[in-house]
Amino acid sequence: MNEVLKAISDRRSIRGYKDEPLKKEQVDALVKAALESPSARNLQPWHFSFLQGRRDILDMINEAAGVKTDIFYGAPLVVFISAAKGAYFFTPIDCGIAVENLALAAHSMGLGSVILGMPRAAFETDKGEEICKLLKFPEDHEFKIAIAIGIPTTTKEAHPIGEGKVDFVD
Repeated sequence: MNEVLKAISDRRSIRGYKDEPLKKEQVDALVKAALESPSARNLQPWHFSFLQGRRDILDMINEAAGVKTDIFYGAPLVVFISAAKGAYFFTPIDCGIAVENLALAAHSMGLGSVILGMPRAAFETDKGEEICKLLKFPEDHEFKIAIAIGIPTTTKEAHPIGEGKVDFVD
């Protein structure tokens, strides 16, 4: 089977990680994968904040989001993707493509990942502005999506694919 198709088929959302930082080479490869993501009209509307070794910031986001569990699942690396407020119509889609590039790149290196929308709740609180500054979002940017990445300690079976999801239009 083609390597890319195999990676798409084999990748899982991982919710358990070793307490071990990623190697510089791994982070560099992830940065490259993020920056090489395609975007509409090549506008590259995103900004990537790679957070490793700052559990205090992740704890602040968890608290602000109002959750009782760790929404980052103990991952040693979390990448936050932001983009300009009121940006181009396709910006959320472009950020989604970039996060999938990161997920597949992580999988190809034997790492696990889980794509996260839950942090949005923290950015919508009175702590949101402070969190944006801590994550070094550009001044006019807002949270779009995040991904937790690390060495997996868990796995899971593939999710069932629902029926009736495809039609062929002649």
